[in-house]
Amino acid sequence: MPNSRKRKILYSQAINQGLFQSMQKDKNVIMMGLGVDDPKRIFGTTSNLIEKFGKDRVFDMPTSENGMTGFAIGAALTKLRPVLVHQRVEFALLSMDQIINQAAKWYYMNAGQMSVPIVIRLIIGRGWGQGPQHSQSLETMFASIPGLKVLCPSNPSDAKGMLISSIRDNNPVIFFEHRWLHNTYGFVDKNYYLSDIKKCKVVKKGTHITIVASSYMVLEAIRTAEILNEINIKAEVIDIRTLRPLDIKTISKSVNKTKNLLVIDSGWMTYGISAEIISSIAEQNKFYEKKIKLKRVGLADTPIPSTRSLAKYVYPHSLTILKSVSEILNKNVNLLLKKYKKYEPIDVPNENFKGPF
Repeated sequence: MPNSRKRKILYSQAINQGLFQSMQKDKNVIMMGLGVDDPKRIFGTTSNLIEKFGKDRVFDMPTSENGMTGFAIGAALTKLRPVLVHQRVEFALLSMDQIINQAAKWYYMNAGQMSVPIVIRLIIGRGWGQGPQHSQSLETMFASIPGLKVLCPSNPSDAKGMLISSIRDNNPVIFFEHRWLHNTYGFVDKNYYLSDIKKCKVVKKGTHITIVASSYMVLEAIRTAEILNEINIKAEVIDIRTLRPLDIKTISKSVNKTKNLLVIDSGWMTYGISAEIISSIAEQNKFYEKKIKLKRVGLADTPIPSTRSLAKYVYPHSLTILKSVSEILNKNVNLLLKKYKKYEPIDVPNENFKGPF
């Protein structure tokens, strides 16, 4: 809700504000990564940082993801608070030993006497022919590791507050940003503030079905809920926000009310976050006794194609989600599918999107 302290800004600008205000507040916060000082400043997220804080606190790195991650971890061990960014999540694959065997385990191996206060920003690509190697959703890979927090904010307000909270956290945080979210708008408090990084958020209340999603898929879930309103189906939409720790309690409370659950996976469903959520709900709620209906949708089980004509069959969107809701609730939605099919853009979030870089 807008007020005198809030401004309508882009998701990318919210990230930039979170970084800027964190660096203002704490001189130990540093920003590094490939492209942090290039003309486009990581989609605008690092704009004006080097001008304000100088090259000692904001700097580019050699093209060695493993090396720069080790450097950042070492900096964190000296009481600095580094924020490391990779323009695509795939680049972090070259530094998995540093993330999994060092950053994630240091606090545990040192009996809580030492910690690694590092934030690693990973950006998920999509569209524009980025194809199999630059458009994967690998959140589950990181969320399975004890010692890491894994966040995926879906809106500008959460992006800023959760990033600030991540920087304040004394242990490693993997902070996912979807490239298609960078150009979305929302109202954001202009002041420095923290957001909860341990809880889901109910973003739309309903009574007939619970739809759970994260990152960009939250926007698709909300679109679906708005379409369902036309036939008097009230969907409750939950934004996961934090994949680890996973707030099953909030989801379970909603499912106990609606008795229907649809989980939208941003990645592949095999061993995915949707599988984790549904199995947890099944264990906690004894769905076979309560007659809870469960379903999930996610990426097609294939590498991501480069062509627009194939991409439309890989990613879930509001209409494929609508079909899944209809199967759970046994409702005919053919008229809605026909009505909204022409409004679905192919391989871009909207007509104004400019990308990928």
